[in-house]
Amino acid sequence: MDLFGVLQHTITTILLGVASVIWGIAAIPSVFLLIWSYESLINAELIIRVIGISLSLGLAYILWGISTVLIIGIIGLIISPRKGEKRVPLRSLTTIRWGLIAALTRFSHSWIELISPSWITNMHYKMMGCKIGKNVQINTANLNDAFMVEIRDGAVVGGGASINAHLVEKGQLVLAPVIIGKKSVIGAHSLITPGCEIGDGAIVAAKAVLPKWTKIPSNEIWGGIPAKFIKKIE
Repeated sequence: MDLFGVLQHTITTILLGVASVIWGIAAIPSVFLLIWSYESLINAELIIRVIGISLSLGLAYILWGISTVLIIGIIGLIISPRKGEKRVPLRSLTTIRWGLIAALTRFSHSWIELISPSWITNMHYKMMGCKIGKNVQINTANLNDAFMVEIRDGAVVGGGASINAHLVEKGQLVLAPVIIGKKSVIGAHSLITPGCEIGDGAIVAAKAVLPKWTKIPSNEIWGGIPAKFIKKIE
């Protein structure tokens, strides 16, 4: 195994420790809540204690998830790479930095699925570098490479849709911005790949796969695998 391979596996192992620290810090408010609830109810009747602590457990679980999402967003705000299309060797520091962001995204993935769509989801992606307009609905945890994505006013990203601004080809990591236009719709479980631009008012049908660097004009419907023009929206 060469030096880069050793470094890659070492960082992956370290990330397990990082994850435990992030989840541990995120749990602090929840632990405070549980201890406070226990001490407040210690002299109450058994049924009151059971109900009170049970409700506290549910709230603590949600609080832990929200704290995790926000902490990861803050870290992403600090270490996200700069925007702009780029090609770099797969074995490079940029790739390692991108990999760290990807790992952080996975740490919060299950929570984003649980709370989407919501203002918390939008705020998380903004902190991770995504440019999000007004009245945007994001109903997916698969907005990858958020720092390379722009979602304009009134756009809707359907449940389970995947937006990827990266690919690996010819020994290179390729990062290319993805732009989703105003009032456009990305259908459920569709796949948007690097360099794609969705025009204002356009619709990408459910489960469609949009090939890399595809440009969809405004007010058009595209669908299929690979996605192709279906009709113009009148």
